[in-house]
Amino acid sequence: MRKLIITSMLLLLLPLVAGAQETKVYRWVDAEGVVHYGDSIPPEFAEYPKDVLNDRGVTVGNLEGKKTEEQLEAERIAEERRVVLEKQHREDRALLATYLTVEEILLHRDRRVELFQAQARVTELYLSNLELRLEGLRKDASRFQPYNADPDAPMIPESLNKDLRRTKDTIARHKRNLQKFRSDEKQIIDRFDGDISRFKTLKGIVEARSGN
Repeated sequence: MRKLIITSMLLLLLPLVAGAQETKVYRWVDAEGVVHYGDSIPPEFAEYPKDVLNDRGVTVGNLEGKKTEEQLEAERIAEERRVVLEKQHREDRALLATYLTVEEILLHRDRRVELFQAQARVTELYLSNLELRLEGLRKDASRFQPYNADPDAPMIPESLNKDLRRTKDTIARHKRNLQKFRSDEKQIIDRFDGDISRFKTLKGIVEARSGN
């Protein structure tokens, strides 16, 4: 019976205790330097920073006021730097986890470069054959108008005309591919050069300087 009475009293007191814990007082200073207190914040003071006080007047928290443009810009710059540093840390961990030596990076680079060089060689050979074919087609087309100035020359057959256009388009496409292979090769070399430089920095590898 006694336990039941105590339990009932505790249940009655719980809302009062909870209500006391939820009581908050705010303190802020306005533009004139006047200190204000209140259990709520008037809208006209919403932009000011505030201290949160407990029922004993002890500061238990803070509320930021409206930030200035300078503060917002500083936070934006700081966040951009944080993202860059975090990305660099991830890349550094991946680099160290992938390679043990500079030689391994060079070997991987050379294998990648060889692929682009092989593609470029095949494309160059194919382009050479296409150029020879185009030269023959132009020679054939020179007997016809509009490639022949003779007004009595017949018009070029449509099949030959289509073959000329198709061959020119194919040459142009493969020239673009060849340019891309060379551009990709340079990008690969530049990227691996950057990885090697970063790897040496992380490992503390110092290049030996040649004497004069």
